[in-house]
Amino acid sequence: MRRLVSSLIATTVVFGLAASAGTASTRQFASNDGSQSVSANWSGYTLQDANAAGLQFTSVTGTWTVPVTTCDSASTGSAAFWVGLGGSSDTATGLEQTGTGADCSNGTAKYYAWYEILPAASVTVPLKVKPGDQITTSVNVNGSTVLVQIKNRTRKTSFTKALTVAAPDLTSAEWIAEAPSACSDSGRCTVLPLANFGTVNFTRAAAIASAHPGTIADPTWANVAISLVPQSSSRFFAARDSSSPAGATPGVLSADGRSFPVSWVANATG
Repeated sequence: MRRLVSSLIATTVVFGLAASAGTASTRQFASNDGSQSVSANWSGYTLQDANAAGLQFTSVTGTWTVPVTTCDSASTGSAAFWVGLGGSSDTATGLEQTGTGADCSNGTAKYYAWYEILPAASVTVPLKVKPGDQITTSVNVNGSTVLVQIKNRTRKTSFTKALTVAAPDLTSAEWIAEAPSACSDSGRCTVLPLANFGTVNFTRAAAIASAHPGTIADPTWANVAISLVPQSSSRFFAARDSSSPAGATPGVLSADGRSFPVSWVANATG
């Protein structure tokens, strides 16, 4: 998730770029031993094909309560929470995602809902979102149709959108807390400081791959826990804002494999 900051005028448009020739990923996985991974902008869990069985992930869903985001007067931090399909490898060419976010400005957090289908720009959803609201989101793919849905269970409102995508990425499924990026109109991107969201709890997590439904802990696929650790520089296109050491760490999965927390960490550089 990236925020476009024009050299002429700042906007609230957020967009993402897929990893392809000349366009690098902001996922920035530094290490991955099959169960643990480190990223400069993601924290949570991702599912991947465990045995090179050709699994295609076609559905993902999750629920969380919008956490209070704390902003100081000088903060330009942001935090986003989402579920998605694809995009978890450095060679990924797409990502279908939807969720909620909070941006800090003048000491105040602005909350919103959104979806994004890379490489298109993200779209802000006309749903009211406030701390304490219980949100359920899902992404479902059937052929070239991508269905994104956001439900605010607290306010009993919802948004559903069907989009046509020529080649959706079905290589993975994710539940993520993210530090979004700020990008200039020339394409230079920097990962923003991760705003202090405390802890967000993902619940009711489920996915479907090649017609097989399961939880994060299902042995049909491999689950990878991702910790967000800031990096001042990277071999990838987007650098981390070195002024902030904040990161995030995922907690252990619940016994049923459907829930886990992600906690903000003030200093995650060690």
